[in-house]
Amino acid sequence: MTLGWYLAVSAVIFCIGVGGVLVRRNPLVILLCLELMLNAGNLALVTFARMHGGEAGQIFALIVMVVAACEVTVGLGLIVAISRGNLPVDVDKLHELNG
Repeated sequence: MTLGWYLAVSAVIFCIGVGGVLVRRNPLVILLCLELMLNAGNLALVTFARMHGGEAGQIFALIVMVVAACEVTVGLGLIVAISRGNLPVDVDKLHELNG
């Protein structure tokens, strides 16, 4: 397969993620769509690294995966705090996190 196919799949996955972030209002779904967008970026990074023959893109993709894992941990912690505080889980109705 040519590298263009990988970039096309990356673009499609990224567009699905953007659509989910813009349309959905559930914070869990928004986090999943953000993960889709980060994984699409990782696929593009690995594709460009393979095209140029270096390992820098693959190392950077690994760093992005670590940052994404941290982002999910903080996001899930916030969602648990919101649900324990009996605040609305809808993103449009949530104005602030009262502690």
